[in-house]
Amino acid sequence: MTPDSIRSNAYPVGKTSPEGPLLAIESSCDETACAILAPDGTILAERLISQEDHAAFGGVVPEIAARAHLALLPDLARKTLESSGLRRSDLSAVAASTGPGLIGGLIVGASFGKGLAIALGKPFIAVNHIEAHALSARLPGVFDGQLLFPYLLLLVSGGHCQCLAVEGVGHYRRLGGTIDDAAGEAFDKVAKMLGLGWPGGPALETLAREGNPTAFALPRPLKGRAGCDFSFSGLKTAIARQLEPFGSAPLPRQVAADLAASFQQAVADVIRDRVTHALAMMERPTALVAAGGVAANSVLRACLTGLAAEHSLPFVAPPLRLCTDNAVMVGWAALEICREAARRDLPVPDDRAMRPRPRWPLAEMAGRFEPA
Repeated sequence: MTPDSIRSNAYPVGKTSPEGPLLAIESSCDETACAILAPDGTILAERLISQEDHAAFGGVVPEIAARAHLALLPDLARKTLESSGLRRSDLSAVAASTGPGLIGGLIVGASFGKGLAIALGKPFIAVNHIEAHALSARLPGVFDGQLLFPYLLLLVSGGHCQCLAVEGVGHYRRLGGTIDDAAGEAFDKVAKMLGLGWPGGPALETLAREGNPTAFALPRPLKGRAGCDFSFSGLKTAIARQLEPFGSAPLPRQVAADLAASFQQAVADVIRDRVTHALAMMERPTALVAAGGVAANSVLRACLTGLAAEHSLPFVAPPLRLCTDNAVMVGWAALEICREAARRDLPVPDDRAMRPRPRWPLAEMAGRFEPA
């Protein structure tokens, strides 16, 4: 694809949309990522580096993550641009996750993006990391058709667990969320109890394939309660109690596998119940959507697929590589923002003055499209 063909805008949004490809940056946690998207959402190039220095600590160390972003990002952006066959001058805008997340990483990514945008004389688009997850299912090719609003989003990751009514670009209604730990955090901590590596989610899922999901009678916190809030702290405590009889002795592999399978099934059962309540809180949702790293879990996907079928809804989830933090979703969110701005006869946003924010509520997103 040549730069000239990339500039042909597939969006029916007129001159206010980006006229050429957009560079997106993700650095909100421990993934350093860049992607280049054409105006119609075609992925022209993408690269991602999962930082490995955190494994020794059993979790993400913010200072180490920020330093790694600083060291990795310039070369990663250059290689992403090279693999797309484009030049810097071909870019029409730059976007970066600007919150929420670890503030050090956000500062690195947003500052790099702003500097490049200033050097090129192009707009910088600040993207809310959660909004990027919320809109990722609308990326071309993810759903066989056009995913229309409103849809129910289950965002389930290491740092987030919530149900959102996605009613439009910039319009999100929080239906419920975790009152203690996120599901991904619970996966990682239970994996650590079982002596598995970090990140623990994938390792626990692998071990669970060897186990019996009914071997241990674990609690289902909040199951059957009104609303769609989540709680996973009690599940972690239940696992810890099952491990007490073994003391410091090595855990037999079959016991570990049975605990992993039982824990994984308990999480899936809780999420299914909570999402069922969330569906009842919406009027005519068009789909059930899952995003975030835990949405890559095969047991949870199968559970949600069945639930969606019971409600005569499609179940939509990004490809596994786009469930975890990535720059493609950041670029797509930026394009969605530009399209919505154009629909309202507003120019492409330029957010160079916006500071990175460790907390950035989705409720503030609608203000982007309000008259100044």
